[in-house]
Amino acid sequence: MSKIIIACGGTGGHLAPGIAVAEVLQEGGHQCLLLISHKQVDSALVEKYGHLNFMKTPGRAYTGGLFQSLAFLGSLLSGFFASRRMLRTEAPDLVLLFGGFLSLGLGLAAQIKGIPVVLHEANCRPGRAVRMIKHLSTRIYLPDGVRLRGVPPERIRYFGYPVRKEIKHALKADAWKRLKIQVPNKLLVVIGGSQGASALNEWVTHNFEVLAKAGISLYCVTGLGKSSASTIHEVGKGGVDITATFVPFSNQMGDVISAADLVVSRAGAGSIAEIIRCRAPAILVPYPYASDDHQQANALAHEQHGAGILLPQNKLDTLTDEVLDLMFNDWLLAKFKSNLERLDRFESSQRIAADLLALCDKQKIDNSERVKPMR
Repeated sequence: MSKIIIACGGTGGHLAPGIAVAEVLQEGGHQCLLLISHKQVDSALVEKYGHLNFMKTPGRAYTGGLFQSLAFLGSLLSGFFASRRMLRTEAPDLVLLFGGFLSLGLGLAAQIKGIPVVLHEANCRPGRAVRMIKHLSTRIYLPDGVRLRGVPPERIRYFGYPVRKEIKHALKADAWKRLKIQVPNKLLVVIGGSQGASALNEWVTHNFEVLAKAGISLYCVTGLGKSSASTIHEVGKGGVDITATFVPFSNQMGDVISAADLVVSRAGAGSIAEIIRCRAPAILVPYPYASDDHQQANALAHEQHGAGILLPQNKLDTLTDEVLDLMFNDWLLAKFKSNLERLDRFESSQRIAADLLALCDKQKIDNSERVKPMR
């Protein structure tokens, strides 16, 4: 049996794949400790995973500026010393880091103690944390086609994004029933990522009347703290009741995405992976202020695979026309779905878990070799 610490908190895009890998490892009889942040999104997402072992740990993201930089460095040092104490107590065989501010201190502390460090980069443009600790790693998991300068090819595996097992494609009618919504004609789902997107929420509110007249119902996941759950109504063609449902957070994302004829979404790696798994054609609107502009890179790759459309936020005024054109283009929607199915080639969580265990076994053999008595 192996023991692995997984640093995956801070955003849903880091936490969700950590959960996916931990579930596979735990089902195989191995121990996992998942480090999460104190952010509200982490607390909401882990509520349904009582069978997993989570620990909240402090941390601070780098946001630029002198005072913010000093605060970040202080947080990094604090995280490093806290990680050293935790590693002594937990004695893991390996640490798996999903990027973000929780990874840096733990990665450095593990390297100093001789514990293998494994990185997972979900985005098509590697983030700051991964770039900073790439040379400390035994293994790095990257999206297809992504390169990381200075890292030997033998350390890299292209295993994709681990999707939680409950995120799976479902029939629309079944998803509507579980979500308790009525859809007379077409459904547009709007997702702003794990922390919501005010620009997309406002677009839904301002354009619902036009979409309703075309027979398009809406389901919008607004983000925690951005709204309360509510439903508004408009009269569609023939006097049909068309609804727009707003929820701050959903732990039924497989049903939410599967319910859609079309999705409008931010372009985080996690959102895209779940869109692929649920076979949902999408218009991706990258968050323009994402670090290293990684959402733009993610959306561009998705569009180049023929699985959806990229629409910059500065062209949000054209989104309504894009939705109306695409929603009723059955040929193009079918083409997108075919390409989405082609992209969903294997279970990343299974491949990553198997590789992690192989690395743990190698480390145990290496350790035993070092302590063998001299003859």
